[in-house]
Amino acid sequence: MMSASADIRLLHIEDMYKWYGDKLVLENIDLGVREGTFCSVVGPSGSGKSTLFRIVLGQERATRGTVEFDGRTISEPGLERGIVYQRYSLYPHLSVLDNVALARTLRVSLLERWRRRNEFEQQAMEILERVKLAEHARKYPQELSGGMQQRVAIAQALLARPRVVLMDEPFGALDPETRESMQVFLLELWEETRMTVFFVTHDMEEAVYLGTRVLVLSPNYIDDRGPAFKRGSRIVADYALANAVTSTKVKKSPEFLSLVSDIRRQGFDPTILHHIREFDLKHPDSFSTPTAEELRR
Repeated sequence: MMSASADIRLLHIEDMYKWYGDKLVLENIDLGVREGTFCSVVGPSGSGKSTLFRIVLGQERATRGTVEFDGRTISEPGLERGIVYQRYSLYPHLSVLDNVALARTLRVSLLERWRRRNEFEQQAMEILERVKLAEHARKYPQELSGGMQQRVAIAQALLARPRVVLMDEPFGALDPETRESMQVFLLELWEETRMTVFFVTHDMEEAVYLGTRVLVLSPNYIDDRGPAFKRGSRIVADYALANAVTSTKVKKSPEFLSLVSDIRRQGFDPTILHHIREFDLKHPDSFSTPTAEELRR
């Protein structure tokens, strides 16, 4: 498949490579993400998921290729890209309300911050009401559970009014029960806001349950350069999924389990090497720009 027009994409990556010294981590990454997509990214350990995340965020630069957000080259972090990490990044000496309000107050001078303090507090309270934490606004982070602290971090990201929210293993530090409740919360919030989400996780069930799209990043594939050729990871599968909020019971359905199993076969089993001609790129926004060397035969 060749590249489609990039004008429909909020995020556009084409023919992107990333080396660290002589180690090729990401190879020929092609990705277009439309606004409103909940994009889950999975892959084996060491496949470059976090590297891709940092490049989209702007913390790192691609070695070569196109990396654009809303038609502009990504060269550094920007306010249009909000971030939620696994650790909550909350200040323990500030109240929940003040932590959330930082998304606005850090952008202005001290004088402006003082002059508009009531406005910023009201905006922070509105977001806390949205994430069902308004009654905890005057508490401090250590008084909240892990799941509640992560909701505060999400509220902070939303108050910055980003075009896309990037999440790197945001529920990885939570116990299984809290993690599942946070998944439901995030889906309900996405259903309400239709925000664009770029969600990196090592948990395939989580990726399939949350995403309207699941990308599989993997070094486990072959092409016409021969079996001994050293390759970087690329997108080997791209699934379009339903986007309606559903019960967690769906995780036990045969269709759900079959899809999770298929994802394992596509990118996680090093004994199963799909040729780049056989990549399962079912999503309508998928495209691929293979080189002549990769498709010699």
